[in-house]
Amino acid sequence: MKNFVATSTSLFPLWVILFSFWAFLEPQYWSNLSFLIIPLLSLIMFSMGLTLKVEDFLRILKNFKIVCVGIFLQFLIMPILGFLLVKFFDLEQIIGIGVILVGCAPGGTASNVICYLAKGDVALSISLTVCSTILAVFFMPLLFWLYTGSSIEIPIFQMMVSIFKIVIIPVSLGIILNSLGFLNMEKIKICLPLVAIVAIVFIITIIIGSNSNEIFKHGPKIFFTVICHNLLGIFLGFYFCKKMNYTNKIAKTMAIEIGMQNSGLATALAMKYFGPLSALAGAFFSIWHNISGPILASFWKKKNL
Repeated sequence: MKNFVATSTSLFPLWVILFSFWAFLEPQYWSNLSFLIIPLLSLIMFSMGLTLKVEDFLRILKNFKIVCVGIFLQFLIMPILGFLLVKFFDLEQIIGIGVILVGCAPGGTASNVICYLAKGDVALSISLTVCSTILAVFFMPLLFWLYTGSSIEIPIFQMMVSIFKIVIIPVSLGIILNSLGFLNMEKIKICLPLVAIVAIVFIITIIIGSNSNEIFKHGPKIFFTVICHNLLGIFLGFYFCKKMNYTNKIAKTMAIEIGMQNSGLATALAMKYFGPLSALAGAFFSIWHNISGPILASFWKKKNL
């Protein structure tokens, strides 16, 4: 079972590409399944919670200063980059909303896996992911409002409630179950990466299927914007950390955490409040950062940084 899960998860980018092509060529099977996106994302958050215990939060207190630096850079660099890229590429408003939502999102759970592969500080990566996810309830809607202005109606309170339901409640339930020890978590944890990957693949596939007619028109531009967003976030995260004299291990951990967003959350919120076209940026980001992340981890590992 362990080998099956490891093999399946290692092929994650391939599954994403294959299912995306399927959804693009035969959208009729996927375009009416958008109601599943939020439950699937909640499942991902729940699986993340099952990997954590209350004791894990003690790491946050022990590394409080560096966690604060990471959170500051997380919610500074990516929203600004999203805003600037939307302006630079002159994206349509509805597409730009999706890009900025991705920028305002917290760190993604995939960053913890990539950090491990890159020989970074995994405990710090988890702490940053947990903190940014919790703080996203407040920061994500407010930053989104700041960078989109008043030209569109932004349901800030509703977005806060949605993030609380999608993120905080499932993560908390997972932590409680893991901490109480009612279940044999060691066996369950083996399957959790595969559960998360299946859910992410389905989310991306549904988004692609719902936007198959728009991809020819907007796809290349959005995908290039997403690539720039991800790579610039990683570069700036590493650069600023080195300027603050942090070690390579910490700098690459921060860079991965900053550059790899919780694009699934951004996709779910875009779909819920602004429609399928606005969710394309999040779907493309999910595809791309799960390709760039392993490549970057392999590079850093070979260079022994």
